[in-house]
Amino acid sequence: MRKIPFRHYLHGAFFLALAVLLPQIFHLTGIGGTVILPMHIPVILAGLLVCPAIGLYVGIIAPIISHLLTGMPPVSPPILPLMVMELGAYGLVSGLVHRIFKKNIYLSLTSAMVAGRVALGMAAYVMMRFFGIAINPMAYVKGAIVTGLPGIVLQLVLIPALVFMIERGTLYERSGDSNGKA
Repeated sequence: MRKIPFRHYLHGAFFLALAVLLPQIFHLTGIGGTVILPMHIPVILAGLLVCPAIGLYVGIIAPIISHLLTGMPPVSPPILPLMVMELGAYGLVSGLVHRIFKKNIYLSLTSAMVAGRVALGMAAYVMMRFFGIAINPMAYVKGAIVTGLPGIVLQLVLIPALVFMIERGTLYERSGDSNGKA
């Protein structure tokens, strides 16, 4: 198992902070998180831009920290545990697929989106089957997709553009990349 460089943890902390902060900004504007899916964007970016393990960590930890700080997402109905599974899958799969198919950001992104919805459905099934929670896994996933359609479209447009700019160094100037200037 490869050791994760310290700078990856720092980048992960940045994406974790964004994943907790962005939903709060959208809640202040009155736009619900279930529509725009603001926590998803930093989680997927962490997987794509840092590494799969950091994407997984950010995906698992972000909803927990957000809940502890703000009460959102709520534990009951079981939204928090479902989001932990869904976002963890987003971060992990986006990073894994991006490592294999570096040039195809849309394949990485859509693979992560599908894997996250599958993880959401599986987690809902576990909640229903083993914890007696009254939840229909297929209806829950379908509802999440339909309600979150604006957020899904936003992700398909915004995430590839951000990854392109960051990886090409056009979003910010990397130290040492500007004609030898530090």
